[in-house]
Amino acid sequence: MVLRIDGQLYWMAEFEHHKPGKGAAVVRTKLKNVKTGAATDKTYRSGDKVDDVRLERRKMQFLYKGDFFTFMDNESYEQFELNEDTVGDVMKYLKENEVCDVLIAEGLAIGVELPIFVQLLVTETDPGVRGDTASGGSKPALLETGASVQVPLFVEKGTTLKIDTRTNTYVERV
Repeated sequence: MVLRIDGQLYWMAEFEHHKPGKGAAVVRTKLKNVKTGAATDKTYRSGDKVDDVRLERRKMQFLYKGDFFTFMDNESYEQFELNEDTVGDVMKYLKENEVCDVLIAEGLAIGVELPIFVQLLVTETDPGVRGDTASGGSKPALLETGASVQVPLFVEKGTTLKIDTRTNTYVERV
């Protein structure tokens, strides 16, 4: 959810509904300024009004990363350059030509959402040693985008994996 507070756009990072023993219920929020990235805490009482901003999701193709991340709108072929703060943690799963949702608020790109599952190639991992299951049977693997995930011992370099982008975990071999 995106709110407008004092003319600035804020992304709601977290919220918690709190009902004390006596008194009115409140909602505690952690807000992040869309432009500056500065975080702030704000508490709302029941009955307080907020000015929420309508979000638009556009399917865009990730083209390349230079000084900025360059995306192309699949309908208008318009190109957008987003900085690292706007792209956020999803940058570790972005590979060229990947289609994802870019969140637009008032004509400004404020975030990127990837599909739940992505397929990535393992570029580096230690060989699995037979019988080495005392550590839980997993090892770290470096993916083609630079992300690192824990994978089972049988996964080798050159294997394509299905990765859950929400939890940063291995799902299966592809």
